[in-house]
Amino acid sequence: MQRGGTMRDIIRSFIKLALTAAATFSVLGMAANTTGKSSTAPATAKKAPAPAKPAARASQTAQKRRAVRAIEPAYASATVGDIVDGEDLMVRRAAVEALGPRAGTVVVVDPNTGRVLSIVNQKLAFKSGFKPCSTIKVVAALAALSEGLIERGTKLRLGMRLTMDLTEALALSNNPYFAQLGTKLGFQRVSYYSRLFGLGEKAGLNIDGEEPGLFPEAPPKEIGVGMMTSYGMGINLTPLELAALMSAIANGGTLYYLQYPRSAQEAGSLAPRVKRHLDIQQFIPELRPGMLGAVEYGTAKRAAYDPNEPIYGKTGTCNDFQSARTHLGWFGAFNETGRAKLVVVVLVTGWGRTTNGALASEIAGNVFKTLSQQNFSASRQGSAPASLVASQSCCGN
Repeated sequence: MQRGGTMRDIIRSFIKLALTAAATFSVLGMAANTTGKSSTAPATAKKAPAPAKPAARASQTAQKRRAVRAIEPAYASATVGDIVDGEDLMVRRAAVEALGPRAGTVVVVDPNTGRVLSIVNQKLAFKSGFKPCSTIKVVAALAALSEGLIERGTKLRLGMRLTMDLTEALALSNNPYFAQLGTKLGFQRVSYYSRLFGLGEKAGLNIDGEEPGLFPEAPPKEIGVGMMTSYGMGINLTPLELAALMSAIANGGTLYYLQYPRSAQEAGSLAPRVKRHLDIQQFIPELRPGMLGAVEYGTAKRAAYDPNEPIYGKTGTCNDFQSARTHLGWFGAFNETGRAKLVVVVLVTGWGRTTNGALASEIAGNVFKTLSQQNFSASRQGSAPASLVASQSCCGN
């Protein structure tokens, strides 16, 4: 008992000493705070230096950076190697300035003739295509309208309390909406309309270096049709293919062969060549409000510059690890300014959150804005050769 008592006395004494020390330090800390000095360490104490990064971790970081640089497309010098003979130099300057130092391409087309006015970064534009991301939603919308599955005001239920119509779904690029359309359409009908609208084939007429995109013969394994019509999974789209489709929407349904004159003489004598007439004229008014909404309040707000000069377009943002191993930002658009309509397609590539459809829309908007400020529409009126005017009148534009 005496031994136990002694032990208890020792413990009690230790507790008293600890409490006394804590109280003393508390009082000292309060006094130090009142004089502006630290309560936790003398003023002369120095912060311990951070431990050096282990060599192994530094090596791993360097390896990751080298790997990213190795798979990142080398398109930063966008104009190197471009052949500009035959291009419209006013359009060319506007497109080059808008793209700036970014990795990507800009394609500008006259939708009433199919003439390519300029291609910045031809090396990229002529490649065999990239994942279309949400630009494929335009194809899905036209297919569903053509099949009578929806009208512009048809609301689809996307959740317990959420319904959405075509206009809002296009403007906001809603994935569940277009996944439902793909499921309702089925692969065969999605394939039919995609190919009808020019996917999977060359958009140009004898354009040197152009490669076709890809549309699969069957749905990719483990990927439903809904993933194709909302994200573009399994599809490769080229900037020229998107420019041709946007031209058909802009002109009322004529899918022209894109022609890229390689000299001023070729440009002056170019006559439009029709690939096929698309029976979509009645559905374009159903589609346009959503494409306008994208620019006014949706995913392409950065394209807008003047409410009196509307732009209609569709963005796309996604990762493409199959064909390019990069992030992608798409925007395909046309304007409604005067008689000289323009189609502008922008594709930006690279790593980082800034590579997206919003950026692509801003680049396209700057092209439209610059050409508007330079009065491009007025400068081109009445400049078409007689053969071109005759061809336009015959094609029902």
